[in-house]
Amino acid sequence: MTVEDPRPGPPVRRRGRPRIELRRLGRAALLGPAPKDRLPDAIEHVAKVHRSHHPRANLDPLRRAYVLAESSHRGQMRKSGEPYITHPLAVTLILAELGAETTTLTASLLHDTVEDTDVTLHQVRQEFGEEVGYLVDGVTKLEKVDYGAAAEPETFRKMLVATGNDVRVMSIKLADRLHNMRTLGVMRPEKQARIARVTRDVLIPLAERLGVQALKTELEDLVFAILHPEEYQLTRALLLDQAGRPDPLPATAEDVRSVLREAGIAAEVHVRPRHLVSVHRVHRKRGELGGVDLGRILVLVSEDADCYAVLGELHTCFTPVISEFKDFIAVPKFNLYQSLHTAVVSRPGGEVAEVLVRTHQMHRVAEAGVIALGNPYAPTAEGEGGATGDGAQDGERADPTRPGWLSRLLAWQESAPDPDTFWSSLRDDLAQDGEITVFRAGGGAFGLPAGASCVDAAYVLHGEAAHACIGARVNGRLAALSTVLADGDALQLLLAPDAAAGPSPEWLEHARTPAARIAITRWLAAHPDAPLADSASPAGPGQEPGTEPGAVAEAGEKDPRHTREVAAVADMPGATVRLAGCCTPVPPDAVTGFAVRGGAVTVHRTQCPEVARMQLAGRNPVAVSWRGRGDGTSGDCRVTLIAEALGRPQLLADLTEAIALQGAAVVAAAVEPPREQTVRHTYTLQLPDAARLPALMRAMLKVPGVYDVTRAQRTVTAARWNSV
Repeated sequence: MTVEDPRPGPPVRRRGRPRIELRRLGRAALLGPAPKDRLPDAIEHVAKVHRSHHPRANLDPLRRAYVLAESSHRGQMRKSGEPYITHPLAVTLILAELGAETTTLTASLLHDTVEDTDVTLHQVRQEFGEEVGYLVDGVTKLEKVDYGAAAEPETFRKMLVATGNDVRVMSIKLADRLHNMRTLGVMRPEKQARIARVTRDVLIPLAERLGVQALKTELEDLVFAILHPEEYQLTRALLLDQAGRPDPLPATAEDVRSVLREAGIAAEVHVRPRHLVSVHRVHRKRGELGGVDLGRILVLVSEDADCYAVLGELHTCFTPVISEFKDFIAVPKFNLYQSLHTAVVSRPGGEVAEVLVRTHQMHRVAEAGVIALGNPYAPTAEGEGGATGDGAQDGERADPTRPGWLSRLLAWQESAPDPDTFWSSLRDDLAQDGEITVFRAGGGAFGLPAGASCVDAAYVLHGEAAHACIGARVNGRLAALSTVLADGDALQLLLAPDAAAGPSPEWLEHARTPAARIAITRWLAAHPDAPLADSASPAGPGQEPGTEPGAVAEAGEKDPRHTREVAAVADMPGATVRLAGCCTPVPPDAVTGFAVRGGAVTVHRTQCPEVARMQLAGRNPVAVSWRGRGDGTSGDCRVTLIAEALGRPQLLADLTEAIALQGAAVVAAAVEPPREQTVRHTYTLQLPDAARLPALMRAMLKVPGVYDVTRAQRTVTAARWNSV
């Protein structure tokens, strides 16, 4: 297809994806519709591609949709000079190549009619049914005359809500944006950059989450060319330089074919070139490019079991790079992706080649994501190769395309009436990579973005009732609300009986999801004079929710363990002082403080990472000093120490004995699983005098096998704690 390319120089296109000449279709469109019941020439190629995926498809809706689209857009021209009808034709062809079913293609032909012509949504519904009408309505933009600057974010909100009921809405939008990006070169540079940024921040992440890799990769390359032209040209030059050198991948692929042939495994083996952005990433990661860096070997088989048979042969006949092995068949990605990933050392040159192993169906889903499912809402096969339902009963439709991230997005967008808040929160949400599954203590599971904390989980499970959350148990043990959850964790949230309890501003530092951040921010704005909630202090191991690990109580205040006095004074009249649990400061550490709601000051070591984060957030530090003797070392204190050691029997007992001999009490201890014959022990200790800390660390360092003892700089994941 001849198109305006925003990139200078000859375009680098992915292999195996020929494009039809749309100007020829434009000329065919100008001749007008074909006689009734005969397929117009302009959509013959679309129909041929569609039939290759769905042999029994009824093409009459496509014929009627084209006739309506061509007549309604007649006389309209694109900025590139082509008849406007070439745009819906191109969008429909993109979707047809990915295997979309007839309803999606019908709606894609009509997707601009309601927005840009006199055709009404009522007409579309009358002529083509509610389903097509819903898809067309979902992708129709809101008018700027009605919404002003909010038109774009509100259009995306409308589109996402529609996608929540039918993901085919977003499929059409992604194909629409791809064709517009292909022809973006006719626009002003500043408009190209604006559209490219929205594509990068919103459309590409949505394509990734819906698994439509074929669209995502091409969009990435087009955005790369516009927003990073120098790096784009450098990467093109690297590819051209490599083009004249020997390519080891075909030889390795032939070796793989021979191995699988001898093993009696029927498989297709292909060399799959990387797209431009992927090459750029590899170059940045490895510094130099070799022939094997420009592509990967793809092995396609018929059955799931064959994937593992292929893996066994590869690891037997080649030297595998075990660290590169990933099983996305047993544990699929959140965007439906399934495949085995491995890497082997090629026999001729000793270079490492990456290998992907999947079934043909997995490959279709890897390329087209939700589009490959056909009509995911049909309870039975539709006679045209569409997906079947997954056991929907009692009138409920089984929806494999409604992943956790989309449900969460639809939930929090209702709490963001302000378009700017919605727009910024949407970009932040889509910037999160990966998905984890967390199990509720009472049964059931729910999804969260990777990196989410107990605070995020609280708002996902309880909505605004999470304001009263005072602690959590992760895998059965008390945990800080700031604890980052891992895939497979079991979670129990502890809520205060007092419904008036509320969150602390510190919760915002641990909230990763828009739902949590919006709810916390709104509560804080509504309660500016609320007292400091003890629930803001993350509960630590061996500690009841509402107390702060490492903090000393206020003077004269009773503590559940014993009574002690604050060893620090803040330069803020009347302020109470709390010692931060993330870095457990002790005299004579250099310290600084930050005011929190309720007239309290939290004290951190100056090198604590939280200090830099809070300063970047615009929070002003408060001067803090130690009190007591002139050297500032009087009074008991609590500290968290990390001992790195070579694993051996009795190590825990020996370390505990060394600690006891120094007069320190072990409040809690954690032992991480051994890694490469080394272990990490983390202790929260109570010392009768801060002056004993250096001697204690030296004593621990003298324990055989221990090679380093350091102060903790962040809260240890409470899920790993074991009481001693």
